[in-house]
Amino acid sequence: MERSEVLDAMGKLKLYGMRASYDEIIGTALKRQHEPQQIIGDLLTAEISEKQARSIKYQMTIAKLPLAKELEEFDFEDTDINETLIRDLATGDFLDHQRNLVLIGGTDPVS
Repeated sequence: MERSEVLDAMGKLKLYGMRASYDEIIGTALKRQHEPQQIIGDLLTAEISEKQARSIKYQMTIAKLPLAKELEEFDFEDTDINETLIRDLATGDFLDHQRNLVLIGGTDPVS
């Protein structure tokens, strides 16, 4: 089966992850002389990853979350939010010290 036929078949089967990764996976497989099982496994892994990413994107869309904001864009004035604490948490220092972080509160937009 020719490359174009393989890609067409993947498209018809809605194997978009495999289709997008096909050339890279086949190129790597030829250079490294991968076994057929490895090639199929890599294609399946690409498909699973793409489906998971698409699922997350869909779930985020239906969640209707407000647009993401960078910390620098956030206006702390007229809020009850402790700016110093938030900026400290944003550094991720608590991870280095193996400390837990618990966030409590509603989902109402603040700003």
